[in-house]
Amino acid sequence: MARPRIKDVARHAGVSEKTVSNVINDYAHVSDRTRRVVRDSIEQLGYRVNLAGRHLRKGRTGIIALVVPELDIPYFAELARHVIREAEERSLTVLIHQSGADRAHELAALAGFGSTFVDGIILSPLALTADDLRDRSGFPPTVLLGELLEEGADHVAIDNEGAAREATRHLIGLGRRTVLAVGGVDAPGLGTAEARTRGYRAALAEAGIAYDPSLVIPVDSFRMPAGARAVARLLHDGVRPDALLCLNDQLALGALRALHEHGVDVPGEVAVIGFDDVEGGRFSVPTLSTVAPDKAAVAKVAVELLQRRIEDADGVRADAESGVQSPQDRIVAHRLVLRESTEGHDRR
Repeated sequence: MARPRIKDVARHAGVSEKTVSNVINDYAHVSDRTRRVVRDSIEQLGYRVNLAGRHLRKGRTGIIALVVPELDIPYFAELARHVIREAEERSLTVLIHQSGADRAHELAALAGFGSTFVDGIILSPLALTADDLRDRSGFPPTVLLGELLEEGADHVAIDNEGAAREATRHLIGLGRRTVLAVGGVDAPGLGTAEARTRGYRAALAEAGIAYDPSLVIPVDSFRMPAGARAVARLLHDGVRPDALLCLNDQLALGALRALHEHGVDVPGEVAVIGFDDVEGGRFSVPTLSTVAPDKAAVAKVAVELLQRRIEDADGVRADAESGVQSPQDRIVAHRLVLRESTEGHDRR
C-alpha cells in the first residue's frame, strides 16, 4: 500500500491541504473541531510527517551536531543521551562527533565539517583557544559547553569554580587539612580544570590553609587508570593526604582503587569527592561523593539556545534596544551529593 500523503488526509477529513498543514504545524487559527477531525484522519490513515521535507523547505537539514572530546567518558555519554532527548522534542536529529580533544578536529567541527549538512553545533572544546573562536563568520550557529573561551559565543556551563570551592570547603569542614587536587592545574587558564583548581585554592584560603602547589596533581588523562596511577605514585612516595578533590568521577574511581590496594581506609583515613555524578559512582565501594551538574538542564538549555540561533534569519539574535549581538552565557545548577566516600570520621 502506498504511503498516505497530505492530500489523502485532506480528502479523508474533508478539508483543504493547507488546513491539514496548519494542523500539523500547530498553527493557532484552526478551530478545535477541525483540528480534532484532521488529527483523527491522520491517525486512521497512519500518516507520518515528512520531517526531512519540512526542514529542507526551510533551507535546513534538521540535523545538529554534538561534539564531545571522548564518548566513552561516562559524563559525555550521559550528556549525549539528554541532548538527543531534547532534540527529538524539537524534531531534530543529533549527529555525535568525537573530537579526541584534538584542535584540528574541534576546528573542523566548528566549521561545520566542511559542508552544509548540519544546521548547528553544540561543542565541548578542550583544545580550542579564544582566537580560534573569535571569528566565526560563515560558520554554523554554535553553542559552547564548559568554560567560556570567548565572550561572543552562546555558552552553557555550571559554576565550576564555585562548585570546587564548595566541595573543598566540605572536606575542610570534616577536619581534613591535607587536601589533594587530583587532575588540578597549577597555572592560569580558561579551562574547566583551571576553574576547578581556582575554586580549590579559594576554599583553602578561606580556611587559612597555606596553598601547596605540590598537592595539585596533574594527570595525562581524565580516566580511571590515570587517577589510580597518580594516587598510587603519591602513596609510594610517602605522601599521606587526608582528602582528595578529584576533578572528575573517573579520576576519583581510579583513586578509590589505588587507596584500596594500599590498605587506606576511605573515608576514615582519606575522604574522596569527584565531579560529574556518573552512574558508576553510585555503585562503587564505597559509593562516591560528587559534584552533580544538572546534565538534563545543560542539554535543555544548549538545545534551546541552538534552535533559537538556527531559526534566526541571519543566525544572530539581536538585542531589542541596541540591535547588537546578544550572546547568552547560561550557568546551570549543580549540587554536592554526599555519599560514603566522605561520610566517615570527622577529624575536628
